Amino acid sequence: MTTSFDIDANNCFACSSTNPIGLNIRFSMEGALCVAKFTPGPNHVGYNDVVHGGILFTALDDVMANWLFLQGRRAYTGKASIRYRREGRVGETLRLEGACVRERRRLVELTGRALVAETGEVVCEAEGTFMLTG
Repeated sequence: MTTSFDIDANNCFACSSTNPIGLNIRFSMEGALCVAKFTPGPNHVGYNDVVHGGILFTALDDVMANWLFLQGRRAYTGKASIRYRREGRVGETLRLEGACVRERRRLVELTGRALVAETGEVVCEAEGTFMLTG
C-alpha cells in the first residue's frame, strides 16, 4: 500500500511544493520504505552537469526524515554521513529510498539511498541518527 499526504512544512527546501527555490520532492511510503523520485536540474550542479553533493545529501536526509514524518512522528537529524558511489547527473531521475535500521528510546537510526531510477545503480548512500521530539 502506498501512503502519501501533504506535508505541513510549508517552506521546506527539500519537500515543499510552495518553496520557489526548493527541490519539490514528494515522499510516500511503500511498505517499510519511504520513497520518492527526484530529477536534478541545471540549478542543482556543482560543475559540468554533475549534481552538487550537498543537493544529493539534502535529498537523502529528507528521505530518512520523511520515513518518520509520514508516520506522524517528528524528529531532527542528530548526525548523518554519506558515501558517494558515483556522480549524479543533471536530468537523470533518481529513486530515493529511506528505511529504519533500529530504534532506541528517542533515537532512530535510518538509511537512505539514491539510485538511478532506470538502472538501479547506486549513486550515494547515507546513514543518520534522528532525535524524536515530544
